[in-house]
Amino acid sequence: MNTKSYFFQSFAIVLLATAAFIGFKQFLPKKIFSENGPDSKNVLIDSLLLEAVGADSLTVSKDTLVDKKIVFDETLGIKFPAENFEDYKGYQYLIPFYESLFQLENNPEKKVRIAYFGDSMTDGDMIVKDLRSDFQAKYGGNGVGFVSITSESAASRSSITHQYSGNWKTQSYLNVKRPRSPFGVNGHVFFANDTAHIEWIRFKANNVRFATSLDNPTLFYGKSGNMSGKVDVIVGKDTIHKKLSPTSLVNTLNISPSSLNAFKADFIKADSIPIFGFNFDDGKGVHVDNFSQRGNSGLPISTFNPSVMQSFNAKLGYNLIILHYGTNVLNYGTKDYTWYDRSMTKTINHLKECFPGVSILIISTADKSTKYDLVMKTDSAVVPLTIAQKRYALKTESGFVNLYTLMGGDGSMVKWVEEDPAKANKDYTHFNHRGAKKIAELLYEQLNTGYEKYKVLRQKRKPAAPKKADSTATKNDSVNAE
Repeated sequence: MNTKSYFFQSFAIVLLATAAFIGFKQFLPKKIFSENGPDSKNVLIDSLLLEAVGADSLTVSKDTLVDKKIVFDETLGIKFPAENFEDYKGYQYLIPFYESLFQLENNPEKKVRIAYFGDSMTDGDMIVKDLRSDFQAKYGGNGVGFVSITSESAASRSSITHQYSGNWKTQSYLNVKRPRSPFGVNGHVFFANDTAHIEWIRFKANNVRFATSLDNPTLFYGKSGNMSGKVDVIVGKDTIHKKLSPTSLVNTLNISPSSLNAFKADFIKADSIPIFGFNFDDGKGVHVDNFSQRGNSGLPISTFNPSVMQSFNAKLGYNLIILHYGTNVLNYGTKDYTWYDRSMTKTINHLKECFPGVSILIISTADKSTKYDLVMKTDSAVVPLTIAQKRYALKTESGFVNLYTLMGGDGSMVKWVEEDPAKANKDYTHFNHRGAKKIAELLYEQLNTGYEKYKVLRQKRKPAAPKKADSTATKNDSVNAE
């Protein structure tokens, strides 16, 4: 055997393979696999997002908004200065919300309510908890707001202790198009259909600022023909029996006339009655509800029933709805988000039908890093997505926060992960508690900046023209005076 010959043949093959790799490397994609594989635990798939991606041809349409000077019409006699698309914030469209803050600031007995819809970025009350605290520190208010019956992030939520039995039947707007009963404002509906075992839920207040008690605990539930359902409320050693009356689209049941530290609720013979969740607030100041859902793109909001949402709004009274999405939209291998712009425009217009007159604020995706040529850099889809989000914010007359630029722009996620102490996790996507607190601070600062500008414009606005006196009334008054 000629060992030397085999050696040279093998060596030649290696050289040829190396040369071929170097030659073709320039044609290979820079990013083949994601740096971090998805965590499959408790992950739900947004079915409407998959449909929107699959049904759209992803044809690039000409952007007619980028070079447009944005001039506003007056709202309540107030008009903010014109804006460029690049720096768009849309304070003009937050005027109804700002007026409600103004009224609260001048009368502490009034209240303002915010619904914060988000994805895994707000999981476990992240960001929302700190934003809530910032508002309540300035304007008053106690309580964590609306809490669903079950939650995938209950164990990691520090703002309230939330436990529940495992036999609840859950339907979510992420993967169910036609629920047995319309979804609640939290995008879920729950059923206590296990007649052999009691479904229960337990809450306990934690030592968290502005949430050290369970204020005015109130159950929200839907309509049903079952008039036999009841709830046994257990507080310490006492049990209070309360009857459910599911006669309206949205019904409420006050658990206690006073604040509680903890309670357990057992649902008895409540099968077929749609259960939504509990609300905790002291009835004044600012309250912020966290409606987070992992895997959500925002599109499932389009499945809300307008009549049911209007019933919720009649009871809760929202002044601002925040939509914070984008994390789950970055993973589809495209830089053209025309399909998402179009779909979210329809979704927000539907949301306006559900909550007439309520201001809407769009928060863009944050920075996200991906490995390119062995270096972590801003994902190439981040900027195109933020532009699409700004487009649908403008088209739907919503306020806008560019979270990507607010946290530092290009390469900022790398800095947040690698600085000491870190403000983001090693997945280069999600914030840790320190980072979430900073993001809440940045969001509050932008909202407050708009509010301070609003107060200046409010003071300068022209007074309404006095109404013409009714000559008949004046004449009659004169006669009466004689």
